[in-house]
Amino acid sequence: MAATPEALDQAQTAATAADDKLATDIVAIDVSEHLALTDVFVIASAPSERQVNAIVDGVEKAMRDSGVKVLRREGEREGHWVLLDFGDIVVHVMQAEDRVFYQLERLWKDCPAVPLTGLGAPQERAGEGAGGGVEANEA
Repeated sequence: MAATPEALDQAQTAATAADDKLATDIVAIDVSEHLALTDVFVIASAPSERQVNAIVDGVEKAMRDSGVKVLRREGEREGHWVLLDFGDIVVHVMQAEDRVFYQLERLWKDCPAVPLTGLGAPQERAGEGAGGGVEANEA
């Protein structure tokens, strides 16, 4: 079963909000075939704890404005990797070094990328070299 249209819309909303707060390497992955708890992971990078927190606040506000409330927010105190669980989607905002270390995209490499539109310059998936990444704006 593929991600629901609602989850895809929510992923786009979260990705756009993250992009508005200058997140980098924004990708969305359809994990619905492998997880019963959520449909889409949105993953974004930031260079610092302060930027992680700004992105998280921006995503949460955009989602709330669209009628979706966060169910769980974890990791905020450390500011290296914050997880926002909205039910249909889970947003991971990570400092760049943590993202390379944990390689979430590699763990979920068998899952299809979700196309995202209207973001800044296309970014490669963190931890993958040129030619091997899936671009955020790829259709």
